[in-house]
Amino acid sequence: MQDKKTRRKPNIRISQSDHARLSALAGAVAARNPKASDELLAELERARIVADGWIPAGTVQMGSTVTFKPDTGDAKTVTLVFPGDADITEGKVSILTPIGTALIGLSAGQSIMWTARDGRRHELWVLAVKQPAPEGATEQRPPAPSAIEAGV
Repeated sequence: MQDKKTRRKPNIRISQSDHARLSALAGAVAARNPKASDELLAELERARIVADGWIPAGTVQMGSTVTFKPDTGDAKTVTLVFPGDADITEGKVSILTPIGTALIGLSAGQSIMWTARDGRRHELWVLAVKQPAPEGATEQRPPAPSAIEAGV
């Protein structure tokens, strides 16, 4: 059995666009929040970067709603968001929080050790991941005509 402090972190996947946006965010907050920036950059560095649209449905991305079980109690459901959209009363957790950084890139069934702001180490298990509806998914657009139909 591995010691909690030496256990390897699980493999994670992050889309190219999330990786780019999160890298820029980490750089932007580095001066005022170096610990959060460093933690996020460490996760981004170890992630496998995949093309947008190639992330499995059960993988935590920005905007995903995640149900997880912490070692401290009952299962919780949160949505992972950028700092400006964070609102804990609505269950929206910032990527810059220790738990938000721990969740990014994980898949249902994986667990990870993470360090809370008070310095204590915890473990959480991802139970389920739900992706947000794609942008424009509520719009009903007719299919574009083919070149033959368009008379080209």
